[in-house]
Amino acid sequence: MSISVSVIHILVDDPDAALGFYRDTLGLTVRNEVARDGFRWITLATDSQPELTIVLSQPHGGRSQADGDALAALLAKGELRTVHFGTDDLDATFEKVASAPGAEVLQEPTRQPWGARDAAVRDPAGNMVRIEQV
Repeated sequence: MSISVSVIHILVDDPDAALGFYRDTLGLTVRNEVARDGFRWITLATDSQPELTIVLSQPHGGRSQADGDALAALLAKGELRTVHFGTDDLDATFEKVASAPGAEVLQEPTRQPWGARDAAVRDPAGNMVRIEQV
């Protein structure tokens, strides 16, 4: 028996701004986009891991008003879980990400005590994105 990660969900408040960051800046490929009841779900993948799907969705999409409100509040506070990416050129990737519209630099490329060299930014929705040299 084997098991693998297949889907990662990232909540965003503005799908167009999220596309600008994840597609245009990080270079992910859009696989599908679905609109329903005024909300959008966008699936993306990386060329190096096409079997792993990243889904961008809005807090209220497919949820009750109360649940959507709770998630939107956590998103606005930057309290949702971090998404981690790996790159073979951290400095070039960081330079591109740091200049992306709506991105906020949290940490420039730094060698961590646990051995990794990484950087951190917030995407336009406020999600923390860490990028590690691999």
